[in-house]
Amino acid sequence: MWPFTSTDAIQPLLGDAALTHADTVRTGAVVLAGGHSRRMGQPKAHLHFGSETMLHRVVRILQQVVAPIVVVSAPGQSLPPLPPGVRQTSDAVPDRGPLEGLAAGLGALQAECDAVYVCSCDVPLLRAAFVRKMVELLNNHHIAVPRVGGYHHPLAAVYRIEVLPYVEALLATNRLRPAFLFEQTDVRIVESSELIGVDPQLDSLRNCNHPEDYHAALAQAGFDLKTGDL
Repeated sequence: MWPFTSTDAIQPLLGDAALTHADTVRTGAVVLAGGHSRRMGQPKAHLHFGSETMLHRVVRILQQVVAPIVVVSAPGQSLPPLPPGVRQTSDAVPDRGPLEGLAAGLGALQAECDAVYVCSCDVPLLRAAFVRKMVELLNNHHIAVPRVGGYHHPLAAVYRIEVLPYVEALLATNRLRPAFLFEQTDVRIVESSELIGVDPQLDSLRNCNHPEDYHAALAQAGFDLKTGDL
């Protein structure tokens, strides 16, 4: 019966669990760290950002809002030390993009969470208030995803655990774009106007893909451009 192609079809699967009010949603986080960092030229998770690594900084900010947190890496990938209580899991199949990481993260947290905030490890200017707002806006929907300038940000979104079968079905048919998941679920599109009150420059959406992105983020945070330290 997979994959579903209408939002009507998802309701029997999700049932009443999907209708929990946002105030009672147990929300964790999934941090995707399994990319090759080819454009950066070195592993982004290990980059210095002040007295911590970029990955550690992102996790620390998330800990202000959600728990538990799982970091998803590529199979055999080395990560810097993680804060106590933060877990690590790996993609079941390498090099299949964010949907593979989402499946691993949802699977790791499905017994403990109703929903997860999902981001990459290269958003050092992430704001806790942004994450909190996104969780709030999930409300009774299956996914809440920001849309800025007509572009969706699936790695700054909140996903209910119950969408895991849909993710797995897409992976099984090699449909690897997050947009396919949005087509099959009840998605709450979050416009930029709803987020600028908590993140005026939308810095939480700023990925550090290239060295110049990293240097700009360091400068904005007041860190040394050569060492990444204060």
